[in-house]
Amino acid sequence: GVAVTILPLADFVTHVEGDKVEVMVMVPPGRGPHDYEPTPNQMTQLSKADIYVKVGSGVEFELVWLDNLIAQNPEMPVVDCSRGIELIDDDPHIWNSPLNAITMVHNIIEGLASVDPDNTDTYAKNGAAYVDELRALHSEIKQMFEGADSRYFLVYHPSFAYFADEYDLIQLAIEEEGKATTPQTLQRTIDTARKHGLRYVFVEPQFATAEAEGIAETLGAEVVAIDPLPRIYIPAMRSTAEAIARELKQE
Repeated sequence: GVAVTILPLADFVTHVEGDKVEVMVMVPPGRGPHDYEPTPNQMTQLSKADIYVKVGSGVEFELVWLDNLIAQNPEMPVVDCSRGIELIDDDPHIWNSPLNAITMVHNIIEGLASVDPDNTDTYAKNGAAYVDELRALHSEIKQMFEGADSRYFLVYHPSFAYFADEYDLIQLAIEEEGKATTPQTLQRTIDTARKHGLRYVFVEPQFATAEAEGIAETLGAEVVAIDPLPRIYIPAMRSTAEAIARELKQE
């Protein structure tokens, strides 16, 4: 079987390997990779994995746990999905951009083929078909943002810097990556959101929303959920883009 850190990687692996594969996800649905601790049961399962697919971009779970995970199964090869991706300000959320997802899928194709050379052609063929879907998604999202009145959107947790970079948008975040927000920073964010007439506060289901709700109230904005750790990547990215596009087109 294949072990991966987060849900989107499980989707990438399933598309490359085909449905016959068993994928074990270390950070389960509804949990964030910032503070999750693997269970003893997961550690036991990991000792049987053939390969580990890591994000490789400095995700907190991997920084804290990866050495322990590999110690369970020292022979297990590790695929680094971040190879060939340029990090933005040490932000680990590289998967939240369809073009980065394409690079990650290529890294997975290569990694799986190196462990299982007999199926190289299958991996290449499945992977190429999925990359075509990701390219189509990228074009579709680009079109959604054409002719937008504004480029700003407000999120609770800063998970969408790569998405913003890809589509020439500006992500405002209530929380700073890994740090408590200072009242000054928060006030600055609220002022900018107000200046651009933002109507939505986008929250991720893995993070507490009480503060986001308070800020939405201050701004007279609506809280909208978008998922930065989807189990099924393409439809989730599409609905995230549609939600953000509503903010950008201020009829």
